[in-house]
Formats: sequence, C-alpha cells, structure tokens
Amino acid sequence: MPIDFSDPDPSWPAEAARSTAELRPLFPVVEHVGSTAVPGLAAKPVIDLMASTPDLATVDENALTALGYVREETGMRNRLFYGRDTDGVRTHHLHVVPAEGWDTRNERLLRDHLLAHPEAAAEYGELKRVLAATESDGLAYTKGKTALIQRLIDREREARGLPASDVWED
Repeated sequence: MPIDFSDPDPSWPAEAARSTAELRPLFPVVEHVGSTAVPGLAAKPVIDLMASTPDLATVDENALTALGYVREETGMRNRLFYGRDTDGVRTHHLHVVPAEGWDTRNERLLRDHLLAHPEAAAEYGELKRVLAATESDGLAYTKGKTALIQRLIDREREARGLPASDVWED
C-alpha cells in the first residue's frame, strides 16, 4: 500500500489549532508537532499533536474517546499514543507524554529546527518525497528518515546545550 503523502495544505494549521483547543481542557500543554506544523513542508496528511501530563496514569481515556481518539499500542515506553480517524481515514495522532522532559522532547526539537532552518526543512521534505514514492511500508518509510532526523536533532540539541539523545527516545 503506498504511503499517503501530500503537498502542504493551508488547512493544516487551522485544523491543528482547532484540535489543540479541544484538547486543552484535558492537558496543561498541547502543541502541533510533526511535518504538518512546518509551513510549506509536504507531509503525510495527519495532524500530529503532543500533549504533556503530570501523570500518564491519570489521562481521561473517556474524554479522549468522546473526542474521537482511540488508544493504540505502539511499544513506545513512557507515552500514550492515540489515533483519530474521520470517515475511515487517519487524520490525527496524539502523543501524550509526561510533563517532565517536555522541553527536550525530540519531536518538538525537530519541529523547531525545521521552522528555524529552511534548508533543513527542504532537505527533509525531499527525503520524505523520495521515501513516499519508493516505500510502501510505513515502518520502512519511518526508518528511512531516521539518519537525517538524528542529524537534525543532534544539531538542535547542541545549539541548545542539551546532551545527545537517540531519536528513538523512550
């Protein structure tokens, strides 16, 4: 099955803002992360959101279900992951992570780096286009981006005086 990949959509920021607003009563902090958060960057047309919580055990699953988010097991430790579909099509990912370490989350650092460095965003976008055109497996697509993402994260962490961190963080 081909990777669903799209040119930048001007509706992504507004959809992310709407989704962030509906999640704010549940979480102290919610942000738009991922490629759809970078203006001009082609992406899989899925809004990636990240929310922080003081305690993963206290997340209100019923409230998230009422908003259309369904918990999925990803094997990633120390985070909860939810998908949201509209008419059978995946439209949102929600990563819920502990508030501790929020400022050093690699997803946030990558977004910030791409926003601040258009040349890095262009390089990342081109790699994603090539992978989307040649890979049919989502995991292979993701792993194909890892080396570049690691390099960009390393640059951003170094610029902020943060220690190195594997992009496959807990």
